[in-house]
Amino acid sequence: MSIRHGLLALLERGQMYGYQLRAAFEESTGSTWPLNIGQVYTTLSRLERDGLVRPLPESEAGQRPYEITDAGRADLALWFATPVSRTDRPRDELAIKLALALTTPGVDVRSVVQAQRSATMRALQELTRLKYGSDRPEDLPWRLVLDSMVFQAEAEVRWLDHCETSLVRHQPAAPGAPLPRPGDAGASDAARWADEEARR
Repeated sequence: MSIRHGLLALLERGQMYGYQLRAAFEESTGSTWPLNIGQVYTTLSRLERDGLVRPLPESEAGQRPYEITDAGRADLALWFATPVSRTDRPRDELAIKLALALTTPGVDVRSVVQAQRSATMRALQELTRLKYGSDRPEDLPWRLVLDSMVFQAEAEVRWLDHCETSLVRHQPAAPGAPLPRPGDAGASDAARWADEEARR
């Protein structure tokens, strides 16, 4: 989720100034995505530059509220209507880390997997505790955010289990040994293993 569209969605509720937007954003996401006020005002400046919000006169307390424009509503509607692509999401640092661990001399990959599993399980327990901490109807938005994080943590644990199973089966070739060529016995074994993995 972009902060840009998060702020537009909040301004669709009504006029707000920076600190109100930050508080509403964190309330909507159950504080799972904390914002600093600098991020809020930087994003508001860009939204104003792009014609998606407009500043209103300052209040007596010196606070300047913002409101969404028609262009901002159109941009927000397009965002809600457009599915999130896998390519739009951040790279999976854990997958890259394990891939590099496999090819870096001296790294105990099983220890890396076990350490990550322990950390993910602790996070999963904390998320589950937060999820069942309240069942008020007004808490539904952030409970859905927590549900998403729970499902992602559960999927990560399953993937780590798969990684560990794959490591047990993996027998690296001797240093300097040629890679199997099509038609070699080793190539057939590798192909069978790939087929088995694909069917899982």
